[in-house]
Amino acid sequence: MEELLFFTEAEKNQLYTLYKKLILSAGDSLQPEDARKLKKHLSKAIESNCLQRNSFGMNPIIKDLQTAVIVSEEIGMKRASILGIMLHEVVKNNFCTLEEIQKQYGDDVAGIIHGLVKTNELYSKSPTVESENFRNLLLSFAEDIRVILIMIAERVNTMRQIKESPNEEERILVANEAAYLYAPLAHKLGLYKLKSELEDLSLKYTRKEVYYDIKEKLNQTKASRDKYIATFINPIKKKLEEAGLKFEIKGRTKSIHSIWNKMQKQKTPFEGIYDLFAIRIILDSKIDKEKQECWQVYSLVTDMYQPNPKRLRDWLSIPKSNGYESLHITVMGPQGKWVEVQIRTERMDDVAERGFAAHWRYKGIKGESGLDEWLTSVREALENSDSDSMDIMDQFKMDLYEDEVFVFTPKGDLFKLAKGATVLDFAFHIHSNIGSKCIGAKVNGKNVQLKQVLNSGDQVEIMTSNTQTPKQDWLNIVTTSRAKTKIRQALKELSSKQTDFAKETLERKFKNRKLEYDDATMMRLIKKLGFKMVTEFYQKIADGTLEVNDIIEKYLLLQKKDTEIHDEITYRSAENYNLPTQMEEKIGRDDVLVIDQNLKGIEFKLAKCCNPIYGDDVFGFVMVNGGIKIHRKNCPNAAQMNSRFGYRVVKARWAGKSVGSQYPITLRVVGHDDIGIVTNITSIISKENEISLRSINIESNDGLFSGMLTIMIGDTSKLESLIKKLKAVKGVKQVSRN
Repeated sequence: MEELLFFTEAEKNQLYTLYKKLILSAGDSLQPEDARKLKKHLSKAIESNCLQRNSFGMNPIIKDLQTAVIVSEEIGMKRASILGIMLHEVVKNNFCTLEEIQKQYGDDVAGIIHGLVKTNELYSKSPTVESENFRNLLLSFAEDIRVILIMIAERVNTMRQIKESPNEEERILVANEAAYLYAPLAHKLGLYKLKSELEDLSLKYTRKEVYYDIKEKLNQTKASRDKYIATFINPIKKKLEEAGLKFEIKGRTKSIHSIWNKMQKQKTPFEGIYDLFAIRIILDSKIDKEKQECWQVYSLVTDMYQPNPKRLRDWLSIPKSNGYESLHITVMGPQGKWVEVQIRTERMDDVAERGFAAHWRYKGIKGESGLDEWLTSVREALENSDSDSMDIMDQFKMDLYEDEVFVFTPKGDLFKLAKGATVLDFAFHIHSNIGSKCIGAKVNGKNVQLKQVLNSGDQVEIMTSNTQTPKQDWLNIVTTSRAKTKIRQALKELSSKQTDFAKETLERKFKNRKLEYDDATMMRLIKKLGFKMVTEFYQKIADGTLEVNDIIEKYLLLQKKDTEIHDEITYRSAENYNLPTQMEEKIGRDDVLVIDQNLKGIEFKLAKCCNPIYGDDVFGFVMVNGGIKIHRKNCPNAAQMNSRFGYRVVKARWAGKSVGSQYPITLRVVGHDDIGIVTNITSIISKENEISLRSINIESNDGLFSGMLTIMIGDTSKLESLIKKLKAVKGVKQVSRN
């Protein structure tokens, strides 16, 4: 009976549909007894009422079935992962132990559940991971790559299901984390299809107007785009058929998020983006003829269309670390438009769609993957870092999106490094000892410095010296997290040795002068000299900044004062005595900061990234120094601040009326480059009361102009009125606030 009440009518139908889908997808990977044992475990868990819906009201069994289907169908992992997903809630809620799971389903299933339970515990209080738990999240990810893949699938599923949820605030939190953490992870692991879906859904939930505007414009231009693609691919089809190749060719529209990204980077509207699609040629080739046939297609395509040699990307000869193999070229198509063409085989396409997990289906294929090495470097960075969780997150995310370069040693060994890696990065990549003693290198036979950036194809010979030691400024030279971790470790060890030596030197001087060394007096002296850390004090002795004899003289003076001052005991009545407390925070999470020029006790500034003005919807962001910065709610950095530092965000609003205050804002104006248009625009601004033009920057290209106008203005009502007037100027196409 409990089982029936646990599911709504709609969920019962979903349950049967998903179950059939999963069984079909899993095939013979599931053992005959698996389904029966799984049903028994879940039925008992429902009866004991230990399975709960999440904050979005999602049924845990339906949610896990949906995730299992994604893992099986779209990533390609089968039995252990499916059972791990379906049983982890049972273990997490203490209905069943890991030992029991191990006995009934094996070590593999138990291992995955162990990782999933650890990861899910970090999500117990909130639908997103709090910043202080980020290190623990990455550590549990680094233990087993399958846990990362399952968590990506789980987040894709959650993002698909929460579109109707009334819980707007939590949906935005989840969407921000999906874009900030899970999409980059999917990218690193080669799950490009799921990565695009996460990014698109995140944009849909966080910037709805932007998402639907691009979607509508894509629909409006679909017919002309399809016509162009057909014109482009027809002659290619004919040539490939004549060559006797088996293939599939299709045009693929780029994701909404990637189009929006281009609009942001190029600072152009949708109409200014030309590469909205790519052509993909997928060959049905035998393993031993894959590369040969891909290059054959390249030759046929570039015979028909002029290639851009700067835009050739060869991931056939040296695949990416996540196993991605493909040949990308950009050619000049009809009407003088640049078109990207991707050439790959069915196997390569499967790896590109399913990512790292697809390798498990192609045993015997040579394809060295750098992912194990990447996971090891993540573990090392986390275990040896003193940085706070958000610094780790920033470096981690940067590593996820890095492109690669490959370099050779004089013996011909090949190494893959992140794009932008220096000679010093390479030295630490080979070994910590080589990195610590590195003094430079020979790149392609020429002597270069430590900071030399390496390019693909470089031959690098590292030069070392036994007298060399790691330096603090090396952290500014290296770009990879692995090298930074190793340098921090080496500096810490070096600092520890120097500190011990300085302490021994000081104590020996005391003995030589037959003085008694008192730790308490020395600690007071260190504090009096302005040192917050004892190690800093000894470091200054080690590098010669502080002279030992001077320190002893100051120590003796302090000791003399101590002996001259007698302890006094002061008695006073406890009546009317209030215990002094630390000043309470002026703003609590649920209070609202009222922004007023006469605000006392709190220092606030208007953020320069979004330039808020009176009337804007705003929020406050508590800075490390205690001040507060005021941001617009639609600030480009708002999503990141909310997802990463939610605890530092406070509600805010403007006080009363705007009296005499003026704020700087930047307007972007786009239009036809007609004679007198700029004069007309500046004339309108000059006629407006309480509005002044501070600066103007105009660029003209192909009959269009783009202008950035910085103006001083009082509030949003005046701004809206001004924008309306500027839009009415003949030839002006777009006016937007930056």
